[in-house]
Amino acid sequence: MNENNIEQDSLKAWLLAARPKTLTGAAVPVLIGLALAWVDTRSFTTDVFSWTAALLCMAFALLMQIDANFINDFFDYARGNDDAERRLGPLRACTQGWVKIESMKRAIALTTIAACVVGLPLIWYGGMEMIMIGIICVVFCFLYTTHLSYIGMGDVLVVVFFGIVPVSITYYIQLHTCTWQVFVASLACGIVIDCLLIINNYRDRDNDLEDGKKTLVVEIGAEASEWLYLSLGIIAVLAGIIFWLNGHILAFVLPFFYLLLHVLTWQKMRRINHGRQLNECLGETARNMLVYGLCVALGLLLI
Repeated sequence: MNENNIEQDSLKAWLLAARPKTLTGAAVPVLIGLALAWVDTRSFTTDVFSWTAALLCMAFALLMQIDANFINDFFDYARGNDDAERRLGPLRACTQGWVKIESMKRAIALTTIAACVVGLPLIWYGGMEMIMIGIICVVFCFLYTTHLSYIGMGDVLVVVFFGIVPVSITYYIQLHTCTWQVFVASLACGIVIDCLLIINNYRDRDNDLEDGKKTLVVEIGAEASEWLYLSLGIIAVLAGIIFWLNGHILAFVLPFFYLLLHVLTWQKMRRINHGRQLNECLGETARNMLVYGLCVALGLLLI
């Protein structure tokens, strides 16, 4: 998408602000949770899988991701952390003036409300506890950008809110229970998606250090972060042995294709090491985690 001469508050401006490439991070855990639920509902004599609930889970996850992107865009601008001259990642809407500040505030409010409206009917499928889950998601959506990402909690939140919560809750809404297989799958999904945060913070490590932002990458250093990036992909794939033990060998085998792509991206990450060119690794990591999700889901469904 051409980012030159963008009209303020135009459709193109809002598409850039929504960061559509990041939406795979929201879709993958829901996809895995649904695949796990679909497979397990086959043991029931009645049709217990709800496609309506599945669509609501996916819509809620996508809206919350867009909301998080808007919140990140606005608060990083408000903090002065999105200096266009220093920024190494993709340009941001508020800093570039593509979106008015007041418009972004309204968009955050509307997207938050829309996510809540979409998520509310899940009470019918998952029970009243879905209200608390929704509140927690919204609160931490704000806390991540405004506070927790500055004190080294970003990676923990990614594992929780892009792994444990969406995979487990998506499954729970369908079957009103959770299993060890689901929990292990949710952890594996979370650490795969955390690789996206690691490469993002690896690229920004010098600026983050200067700004006093204590990301995990800043704390452990560049070389350790490189090895952590590689290790997370390996751990996620090996954790898939839980699928094999439950009779789904393809769900264990197919993600090795993801691992190959992950290793190739890791090699490029180490070779580039610094600068805006690392955005290539960011894009590849987003692609890789989508491949991981598809491999796991297909492995579960192809019996």
